[in-house]
Amino acid sequence: MKVKKLLCLLLSAAMLAAAVAGCSGEKPAQDTAANAPEATGGGGSEEPGGNAGSDAQTAGTPLADVRVRQALAYAIDIDAIVETLFDGKAEKAVSFTAPGDWLNTEIPVYEYNPEKAKELLKEANWPADYTLDVVYYYDDQQTVDLMTIIGQYWQEVGVKAQFRKLEGDLASQLWVPPADMVNGPAAVKWDLAYAAVAALSESEFYNRFASTASNNSSVPRQDGLDELIERSNATMDTDEQKAAFKDIQQFVAENVLAMPLYHQVCFIYTSNDLDTAGSVFGNDQFSYEKNILDWTISRDDHTMYTNGGPQEFFWYPMVNPGYMINTELVFDKLINADSSLNPTDGMLAESYTVSEDGLSIEFVLRDGLTWHDGEPLTAEDVKFTLELMLKAPGTNAVASEVMQAITGAADFISGAAGDLAGVTIDGSKVTVSFDKVSANALLVFSQWPVLPKHCLENADPAALQQDAFWQKPIGSGPFMVDEVVLNNYATLKRWDGYYKQGTGNIETIYMFASGENDSNLVVNATAGKIDYAWSKSTDEAKAIEALDFMSVNVANIRYTRCFYINQFPHEANIK
Repeated sequence: MKVKKLLCLLLSAAMLAAAVAGCSGEKPAQDTAANAPEATGGGGSEEPGGNAGSDAQTAGTPLADVRVRQALAYAIDIDAIVETLFDGKAEKAVSFTAPGDWLNTEIPVYEYNPEKAKELLKEANWPADYTLDVVYYYDDQQTVDLMTIIGQYWQEVGVKAQFRKLEGDLASQLWVPPADMVNGPAAVKWDLAYAAVAALSESEFYNRFASTASNNSSVPRQDGLDELIERSNATMDTDEQKAAFKDIQQFVAENVLAMPLYHQVCFIYTSNDLDTAGSVFGNDQFSYEKNILDWTISRDDHTMYTNGGPQEFFWYPMVNPGYMINTELVFDKLINADSSLNPTDGMLAESYTVSEDGLSIEFVLRDGLTWHDGEPLTAEDVKFTLELMLKAPGTNAVASEVMQAITGAADFISGAAGDLAGVTIDGSKVTVSFDKVSANALLVFSQWPVLPKHCLENADPAALQQDAFWQKPIGSGPFMVDEVVLNNYATLKRWDGYYKQGTGNIETIYMFASGENDSNLVVNATAGKIDYAWSKSTDEAKAIEALDFMSVNVANIRYTRCFYINQFPHEANIK
C-alpha cells in the first residue's frame, strides 16, 4: 500500500510538470514543479507577502519546538521513497552516519507515522497559517520529484510548504551563522534546506553543529553539544572517536537538529572474468586496501579493463586522492585504510606510533623503498610532500586542517620559516608533531600519497596540476604508468620492485579516459570492456545490472542527503 501511494504521488508530480510545460510551450525547468502551489501542499497566497502576515511567520519559528521537528520526520515515508523513487538503490538514513561500525544503533528512529505526526503538531500548537519555506539547489528531476512527494506527505498531516531552488552564491544563502548563536536572529531566510554531505571523516557531519562552526546557520547553541564535539576531535584513537560520535548521534537524533533522509551508496561493478579474491568493497570515493595484487583475471591477456584514465593529465591528488583508481595504484601512502576508511598498518611505513598525548606520530619507513624510476624513496620525500600539501591550492579540507595543525605550519605558509619545523627526520624515521591533537591525522596519512621530491621540487605549488610530471607520473605503488594517450587511454604495468608481491595474475590495467563522471561507462561495460569500475549513478547501476556477465556490488559511503532545520527566529521569505 505504501508503494502504491507513493506511485500516485510520483504520477501527480509528473502530471504537474507536464501541465507546466504545456502552459509555457517549453520543457519545464528542473525546479518548476517544486515551486508550484499544487506541488507543495498549498504553497501560500499569490499576493505579495503570502502568509508573511502571521505572527509565527515573521516573529520567530515554530521549528524551535522539537515536537514540530519530530512531526516533520514522522510524516515522511522514506522507506517507500527509497523503494520507488530510487528503485531501492539508496539507503534510508536514521543518522548522518551510514550503517557500519560508526553507527549508534540505539538512537531514536522516526518511522513513518502520520498519526503520531499530527498528535505532536497538535501538542505544539502548530500554526495552521504557517507555510514552510524549503530551499534546495540541485538541478535534477529526481530532486524535484522528491520535494514534491515530501510536500504532499507534510500536507497530509496539516503542514503547508513551499519549495524554491536557490541560485547564485549558495554559501551566503545557506551557511552564514547568526551573530548571536543563542538567540539569533538567523542570517538565512529559510525554514529547511535540502542538502548533502559527502564526507571523508565523521567530523565533517557533526562539527558543523558546534556553536563556533563557521557554517552553522541553523542550530542554536545546545547545552553539552559543544563538549561532545570537542571530545570527538580530541583523540586519534579510532575506538574513542567512535564512542564520541555515537554520543553525538544520540544527541542529534533525540533533538532532531537536522533530518537525515537517505544515504547515497557506491555501486561497484565487476565482470565475471574478474576474481577479487574475497576483497571487501568499500567507499571508492577514497582509498582503501583492495588487495589488488591478489586479484585474478580469467582472460589470457592478464589485463583488467577499467576507467579513470587521464584526459588532459593525471589528476594531482591534493583534492581527492582516491577518486581515480590510477592514483590509488600508482602512489603509496604512509599507512593503509580498511573498507570503512579506518586507518590500518601497511604501505610505506613499516610501523607507526602515536604519542600518549596525541601530539606526535612517528613513522618508520620500510628498508629499500624506491620510486618507479629506481630512485630511493626516503624520509625527505615524506617531509617534502607535507610541505607541498600546505602550499598547493585546493587541498581537501580535512587534509588541510591536519596539515595546518602541524607545528610550524603557519610560519612555513607565510614564508617566515624555510621548512616545516614539526616534521623531523632521523634516518628512516619521520616524526610529525602537532600544536594540538589532530583527530583525523591518521585518516589523512592513510589517504594522501607521498610524492617524489626529485621530480617535483622545482614545480610551482600554485600551479602544481600544470606541471609536466602529471602527464606521466612516477610513483611507488604496485603498478607503474606505462603507455599514455591522453583523452583516450592509458595502461599501468605491474611493478616488480614493489615491496610485496601478491598471488594474482593481473599484469596490465587498461584505463579508458574519463573524468568524475564517465559517460561511456555503460557503453564500455556492454561491450565487455569493463572489469572493475564504480559510480554513484542509479541509472548506470540499473543498466549494468541488466548485463548477465556483470555484477553490481553496493557499498555504504559517507554521503548523506538531509534537511537542515533553521531553529533561529527569521524573517519569512515566502512571497
